[in-house]
Amino acid sequence: MTDHANTMWGGRFAAGPDAIMEAINASIGFDRRLAQQDIAGSRAHAAMLAATGIITDSDADEIRKGLLTVLSEIEGGTFPFSAALEDIHMNVEARLKEIVGEAAGRLHTARSRNDQVAVDFRLWVRDQCDAADAALAAVQKALLGQAEAGADWVMPGFTHLQVAQPVTWGHHMLAYVEMLGRDRSRFADARKRMNLSPLGAAALAGTSFPIDREMTAAALGFDGPMANSLDAVSDRDFALEFLSAASICAMHLSRLAEELVIWSSAQFRFVKMSDKWSTGSSIMPQKRNPDAAELIRAKIGRIFGANVALMTVMKGLPLTYSKDMQEDKEQVFDAADNLMLALAAMAGMVADMSANRDALRAAAATGFSTATDLADWLVRELGLPFREAHHVTGSLVAMAEDAGCDLPDLTLAQMHSVHEGIRQDVFDVLGVENSVASRTSVGGTSPVRVREAIAQWQKQLG
Repeated sequence: MTDHANTMWGGRFAAGPDAIMEAINASIGFDRRLAQQDIAGSRAHAAMLAATGIITDSDADEIRKGLLTVLSEIEGGTFPFSAALEDIHMNVEARLKEIVGEAAGRLHTARSRNDQVAVDFRLWVRDQCDAADAALAAVQKALLGQAEAGADWVMPGFTHLQVAQPVTWGHHMLAYVEMLGRDRSRFADARKRMNLSPLGAAALAGTSFPIDREMTAAALGFDGPMANSLDAVSDRDFALEFLSAASICAMHLSRLAEELVIWSSAQFRFVKMSDKWSTGSSIMPQKRNPDAAELIRAKIGRIFGANVALMTVMKGLPLTYSKDMQEDKEQVFDAADNLMLALAAMAGMVADMSANRDALRAAAATGFSTATDLADWLVRELGLPFREAHHVTGSLVAMAEDAGCDLPDLTLAQMHSVHEGIRQDVFDVLGVENSVASRTSVGGTSPVRVREAIAQWQKQLG
């Protein structure tokens, strides 16, 4: 009977239910990444316990020295992690006891693993917000370098991926600088909101010991303690906000990656990716594949998935702590890793790519991209209502299309056949360079506005 039961568990868990319980319960395989934060939280807690007279100064000193030894072992790769001890907290505490003896048992006074893991994880996510901000700034600087180099290079602006109006390369690059700027503000906003300490909430109800939560909060760089002990141990909003900001950021990276894939194709030839960020084909020697951009585009799904997964874990949980919440970390760890990898790859790829000015300009002059300029001229110079100007322009576009030419190639006589009031100076607005130069409204694509925006961003990014 026993053999049959073990077979039911599967080959990996031939030892039976005890092995399965250990496997499903243990988190040390992934939460060891919280070691630095766990030790920082324990050091702050021990110092506070001594300052409030809950433990002696000598015990606190022994704990401090022991924790530093544990940290050095972890950083040096010699720490003996044990799955039987379940998590990073128990692993550290067990090793601390081996090093300092009885004093280690006093460290957990007025503390629970519930508030301990909450503070560790919050510290880790806070660090990731800072790392994401720095990585985003690097991508912005790479984009800004491209914008500065091609501030007045003309390219097609698209709607529906159809040529719409001429814009400048610099303007297009700056659009992504703006997007990533919003991403940075989202991470900063999330960081500000998460910067309150759950330490001292204990299991869920606080503690009867005379602890000083303001002291531990300050020691760990928090703005203060969380106001409600139940909320402190059960809250994972900080992780969800990080994943939400990461998801929006990832979406922006995916949009840029998609454009780079399109632009580097033989049909567009807008950009050439450097050899560092491209691969060849195993069978087609002419191929130059934008694999880095494609992988960025694909990795975004993992970040979106992590966001949905953690929302799903949290959605039905009653207060306060439930073991379900052990499933929070792997999702966040994976999303953070992939976001940082995608940001680093994008920064390198954008910095190394070269834009094809001639191909950009040639494409800008196709698709009747100055039709709106013609309509605007009819309104401004001839006083036509815009709807009539739109109709006249549409007729001229049809004429050019039938003739197999673009609007600037039509003769004045041909234009007169549609509207006799059109003058020779209409051709001043039909060139793509004239078109972009005229877009001087705030946020417009005029090289003048683009260079102003570049200067502002350079000052902001330092």
